[in-house]
Amino acid sequence: MNALRFGYGTNGLADLRLDDALALLADLGYDGVGLTLDHMHLDPLAPGLAGRTRRVARRLAGLGLDVAVETGARYVLDPRRKHGPSLLDPDPGARARRVDLLLRAVRVAADLGATAVHCFSGIVPPTDPGPAPAWERLAASLSPVLDAAASAGLPLAVEPEPGHLLASLADFHHLRRLLGDPPALGLTLDIGHCQCLEPLPPADCVRAAAPWLRHVQIEDMRRGVHDHLPFGEGEIDFPPVLTALAATGYRGLTVVELPRHSHAGPHHAATSLPFLRRATARTPATAHEGSTP
Repeated sequence: MNALRFGYGTNGLADLRLDDALALLADLGYDGVGLTLDHMHLDPLAPGLAGRTRRVARRLAGLGLDVAVETGARYVLDPRRKHGPSLLDPDPGARARRVDLLLRAVRVAADLGATAVHCFSGIVPPTDPGPAPAWERLAASLSPVLDAAASAGLPLAVEPEPGHLLASLADFHHLRRLLGDPPALGLTLDIGHCQCLEPLPPADCVRAAAPWLRHVQIEDMRRGVHDHLPFGEGEIDFPPVLTALAATGYRGLTVVELPRHSHAGPHHAATSLPFLRRATARTPATAHEGSTP
């Protein structure tokens, strides 16, 4: 089976300088980092982005860390609206700002040699009469980003997010069909989200998603509650999930996603990797018995 490579998301280390966060993860033995483009780390909107990106690329190379570029910063575009504006905004100018951010993310990812660029749909505006206009806006907004990603040789990995227009694996496939199944379109699978709302168990979600899997986020979670939890505080049985993920041949990063735990980020980074390694070490036969690490 394929050896899994683990990373930690910088959105869970928001109280650390980026250089310190990267050094911490390298010291702890992580294979890579999920780098959220945000004001406290690699600000995608500040001057000198190309030069700052080159410095980060050198630092990553020096530390031996791989990277995936994530775009889930809460207030990087709008200081008053979480994740605003989105790709679904009724205002074309507002949508263009989100598209511009994603195009910047593709350029940064290309310069960093990233494994993938992550994005999400956004919430359906309350003024919409139904989901159809939002799907149309999403498909139109993503088209130039997919073109840029294809030109850069990068996958654009869309994440199903609870409460968003694109909330589930079924929604991802709906988008894929709308866009004509472009090669650059891939999937970010958040294991906690699978536990939260998918009809299949998380390990089955991994197997079902395998052909489109380009980026993975991981944390614990409970059924029906969208709350990213440290490992062991939710309901997920991780050995079967990691066994399934390794069996797919997935070669990207599996990134710990604890954005609400930055106040204790170094602690959770230090404890998460041993947990995942213990869970990975369980034999497939034992893992499928449903035992916990």
